[in-house]
Amino acid sequence: MAVTVTAAMVKALREITGAGVMDCKKALIEAEGNQEVAVENLRKAGLAMAAKKASRIAAEGLVGIAMCECGKKAAIVEVNSETDFVAKNDLFKGYVAKVANQALNTEAADMEAFKAEAWNEDPTQTVNDALVNMVAVIHENLQIRRFEKMESGSYIASYVHGGGKIGVLVNMEAQEVNDAVKNAGKFVAMQICAMNPLYLDENGVDPQWLAKEKEIILGQIAQDPKNASKPLAVQEKMSIGKIAKRLKEVCLLDQEYTFGDQGSVADFLKSVSKEVGFEVSVKGFIRFETGEGLEKKQEDFAAEVAKQMGK
Repeated sequence: MAVTVTAAMVKALREITGAGVMDCKKALIEAEGNQEVAVENLRKAGLAMAAKKASRIAAEGLVGIAMCECGKKAAIVEVNSETDFVAKNDLFKGYVAKVANQALNTEAADMEAFKAEAWNEDPTQTVNDALVNMVAVIHENLQIRRFEKMESGSYIASYVHGGGKIGVLVNMEAQEVNDAVKNAGKFVAMQICAMNPLYLDENGVDPQWLAKEKEIILGQIAQDPKNASKPLAVQEKMSIGKIAKRLKEVCLLDQEYTFGDQGSVADFLKSVSKEVGFEVSVKGFIRFETGEGLEKKQEDFAAEVAKQMGK
């Protein structure tokens, strides 16, 4: 008598192994509903490898960018691997490019919905199924960590640094997109890559961030032997200049322009606008850096070799 494989059974097996839905269903049918046998069969097939590796730290990887032909719509993704060696692998690079193209066309608003949608390369799979299958091929824990989309009324500039270690998208606005505007967008993207601004300008600064920075600066002043004895009102006034300096460091348009002597990034854009005869401005940007905020595993190579040798 054939055993009926329910959706709940498939879901449970998928949570244990990380394998694709159809693979789990097939394994359960072949195992006549026995979960342990199904798990064993999936592991033999290499499809449950993601479950074994899911606890391992994936803090390397690549940032990928996909752009539509019109230049007004783009997506940026970060896909993590365990090692830098895998990040340099052509198979992994190709996979990241596919994830970026998926993100470019997705309607998903969050990672859960993104992973659940049909994989563009093979609609019989989900994005998560394709991820699990890639883990089985590459033999490392892989994670699609994040994605964002950008749309522009004029033009999106992009820049990828270090083969994918950092990726940047810049929303440029101009009445005409010519070579001068594209070149300006490239240099602004490189500025963002190098100087890592947090905000476009002071109008976009998070009040909580600003309050925290002020608290830190006042704390530094209070700890300085030269200033500790000064009245609080004086210390407060001293903090104003330091905060203004800090804002110039974190606000893109106020940063010193790195690639010339035009002054700030805002001054650079003014010079470009004067050159082309119309205003060229930046409306927003996205910057992804691989592994930022993630703890990286420290490898002891000698210990790893000894372990592999059974010593």
